[in-house]
Amino acid sequence: MPLVLLACSALLRPGTARAVPSFAQQTGQPCATCHVGAFGPQLTPFGRAFKIGGYTMAGGTGPGSRLPLAAMLQTSFTHTGRAQPEPPEPRTGRNNNAVLDQISLFYAGRITDWSGAFVQGTYDGIARSLALDNTDIRPFTTVISLGDTDLRVGTTVNNGPTVQDPYNSIAWGYPFFSSSLAPTPAAKTLLGGGNMIGNAVGVTAYGWYGEHLYAEFGGYGTYGPSLLRATGTTYGPGSTVNLAPYARLAYEWDWNGQAAHIGGMLLHASFNPTTGSYSTDGSAGHDSYTDWALDAGYQFIGTGEHIVSAYGIFIGESQDLAGATAAGTSSQPHNTLSQVNANLTYYYRNTYGLTVGWQTIWGKANPALYAPAPVSGSANGKPNSNAFILEADWVPFGKADSWGAPWVNMKLGVQYTLYTHFNGGTRNYDGSGRKAADNNTVFAFAWLAF
Repeated sequence: MPLVLLACSALLRPGTARAVPSFAQQTGQPCATCHVGAFGPQLTPFGRAFKIGGYTMAGGTGPGSRLPLAAMLQTSFTHTGRAQPEPPEPRTGRNNNAVLDQISLFYAGRITDWSGAFVQGTYDGIARSLALDNTDIRPFTTVISLGDTDLRVGTTVNNGPTVQDPYNSIAWGYPFFSSSLAPTPAAKTLLGGGNMIGNAVGVTAYGWYGEHLYAEFGGYGTYGPSLLRATGTTYGPGSTVNLAPYARLAYEWDWNGQAAHIGGMLLHASFNPTTGSYSTDGSAGHDSYTDWALDAGYQFIGTGEHIVSAYGIFIGESQDLAGATAAGTSSQPHNTLSQVNANLTYYYRNTYGLTVGWQTIWGKANPALYAPAPVSGSANGKPNSNAFILEADWVPFGKADSWGAPWVNMKLGVQYTLYTHFNGGTRNYDGSGRKAADNNTVFAFAWLAF
């Protein structure tokens, strides 16, 4: 029952996910009803309905059904193909690091018949800091009857684009938990990289017609310096100049234990470029990003013995980097990035899982934006990277018949990331002699939810 677990949704350092058994207590449903693999964050059709319904669904009994509190712990071991020149974080080594990644507490569940919330507070065991993590508050939702068809409408206040998305497209996308100590590609789209998650607040309104057509519209603005400090976060690309519009449209089909969807997203944001963790300056110009995405997914749930899910998303980004160009951190004002993420997962009885993922990003060369630097830089100024991810999981606790259900949940996994291209190259990609294969990563983890 994780991250949005159990009945349905949510984390955040990039690439992590959350779990919350309070949803299972509230609904009276096992985690597998809402999540593929009984641990999430991949949602089943039931799980999507729970999230769209504002976390308000009831059905459980006992004191736990009225206590929307939960906790999560994640710990891991990271090994890269070659040690990094310097430790990636204080109190870590150049390679072979075992760490406590995070401890999270959740308020996750219904508030009234028409409102609910998913709020996560996280202690980062690597940075040794506290922060407000994924947050999705649903102030109001209800169902309107339109003849023979129902229209579910609602509002959400959240802290980043796609945290609230019922298809868990980006904020909850694969890999659901990944290393914070291994090198990762420098280039990230605004939408796909989650660069506004945790440092912004958004208000959106949505409608779900006939449990098939989903539409959502709203806008985002970044926090001010005081709120950044209070929530334990910092600016991403900068502070928004004005409201950043966001739109989401999707259509879903459900039939005979199967489900499929196709959809799209749009996000446009202009920023005063960052000059520090809590400061920005737009006097020399703004940096603007327009991201559009197409995504699709398929799930075979069947009887729950054999479960297959497939997901893919393409993100295209157009950048107008007037501010960065004036500051000398971009070689030209007009830049582009494109990104593809895809994965295929198989689970046997929600206990044994295997996932194959593919991630690739490419774009226009920009020697100033992607400058040479040990490990994180690009010798040729290109952002292109390509990776394949293989993961095996075991969920000994977390099903309806598990010991301690629903409050004892555990997932053990081993993940291998193979890079065929990293920051524009394969050999000496950073200008300091490092190869893409040097960043290949073995990541073993334990993920518990209570």
